[in-house]
Amino acid sequence: MLTAPMKDLIATFPLGFVATVTSDGAPAVSPKGTFLVLGDTTIAYADIRSPGTRRNLTGNPAVEVNFIDPFKRKAVRVGGNAVIHPKKTDWFTERHPRWQDVFGDVAQRISALVEININSASEIWTPPYDDGVTEAEMIATYKARFGALYT
Repeated sequence: MLTAPMKDLIATFPLGFVATVTSDGAPAVSPKGTFLVLGDTTIAYADIRSPGTRRNLTGNPAVEVNFIDPFKRKAVRVGGNAVIHPKKTDWFTERHPRWQDVFGDVAQRISALVEININSASEIWTPPYDDGVTEAEMIATYKARFGALYT
C-alpha cells in the first residue's frame, strides 16, 4: 500500500524506472515519465513509445518501478503486476483525461495506459540519514550539486 509520503514523491517526480523481464529472461529497465497515482494500491503510466516494455509485460506482467527524489535522496520502490489498457477501451477512456490535465499535449500521443496493481511498496533512504543528516541538509547539498551542473 502506498503511504502519503510515497504518493507525494511519485506525484512530484513522476519519472519511474520500470523493470521488466524479456522473453529470454534478461532484465530490462526503461524510464517512463508519465506516472500518476490512481489509489493506495494502483499507479499507472502512459505508453507513448514503449514497444519493448509493452512486449515484455505482455509476456510477463511482473514489474518493479523505482521513483527517486534526487534532492532528498529518497526513493519509492513499487512491485506488482501490469495490465495494458489500449486506446478505446473503457478503462483507457475513463482515465485518459487525467493524463491530459497533468501532461497536456503529450497526452494526444498516448497509445495505451499501463495500470500497475501494487503488491509491495517501500521507501528507500540514502545512508547519510542513518548518520543523522537531515532532509534539509540533503536538499541543500544536492541543490548545490545539480545547480553547479547547469550554470
